[in-house]
This record gives sequence, structure tokens and C-alpha cells, in this order.
Amino acid sequence: MYYKQSIILFGFALPAIVCAAVVGVAFSLKNKAAASFEAKRSQFKSYEMNVVTAQNLERDVSTKRAHTERWMTMLEKETASELSAQLRQIAEIVPSKEFQLTAQERSNSKAGFGSASAQNSTQFRMSFRGTFRSLQRAFLELETRMPQLQLDDLKIDPGTNSPNSLNVSVSYTAWER
Repeated sequence: MYYKQSIILFGFALPAIVCAAVVGVAFSLKNKAAASFEAKRSQFKSYEMNVVTAQNLERDVSTKRAHTERWMTMLEKETASELSAQLRQIAEIVPSKEFQLTAQERSNSKAGFGSASAQNSTQFRMSFRGTFRSLQRAFLELETRMPQLQLDDLKIDPGTNSPNSLNVSVSYTAWER
């Protein structure tokens, strides 16, 4: 009877408290490990999706690599001389009575879309006289041959010489490398 209180305290209560603490710590560690496992599983699934997406993008880009190289060589050429050469070639395709370049001007300062971008660019202003059909074909040819041109401004007025004739003023931003 003398040791009843000590036996209850050190024999039952203290071991029960220690066991409860050990079980609580073990339960907490189990929850942390489960949460860590789920986070890592989620990251792995995300990684796998990114790998598949990157492979798909690489496959798509590899099919367009030839075009990219062609575009880069286009951007490396001096734009003003390339534009003049393309306009001469287009003038050979379109009848001269239906299409005429009346003015061509290159601006040294950034203007149009080029003024809002850090990308190198040059501004070109051109005027043409011709029929609607010929002008439309000429612009289609020009913009197909030189995809680095971006139309800034287009102004169409009726021609004074002929009812079928139009006077067109255009300005392009030519993106450069």
C-alpha cells in the first residue's frame, strides 16, 4: 500500500503518456510523409505532362525548321534592296499598264508598329497606280515573298486618269534581325 501511488504514477500513467506521445509523433510523421508523397506524385505527373508537351512541340517545330531557316535568311538580307528587287520581279509578272510604282521612300526613324517594339525595324512608304485586280495581286505577291513586312497604313483613292485606275499609298514596317 505504501507504493500504490508510485506504482500508478510510474507504472501506468507515465508509460501511458509516453506511449501517447510516441503514437502522436508517429501519426504526425505518417501524415507528413503522406502529404510529401502526394506532392511529389503530383509534381511527377506534371513533369510527365511537360515532357510529353515538349516532345510534341519539338516534333511540330522540327517540321517547320526549314521554314524557320528560310525566314532567318530573309531577315538577314538588307531590307531596302530586297524590297526593290521583289518589286521589280512583281512588275514583270503584272502588266505594266495595270501596275506602276509611283513613289518609294524609306524612313530612317522608327514609326508605325516599330516604334512600340524593341525589335529592329524599318519603315517604308510606297505609292502605286493600277487596277484593283493588279494591285491586289501585287500586294499578295509582295507580302508572300516578304513575310517580315507588316502593313501599317493603306490609303486607296480613285485614279484621276482612268475610271478603272486606283492610287494606293501604303506604309509597311519591315522587321529586321
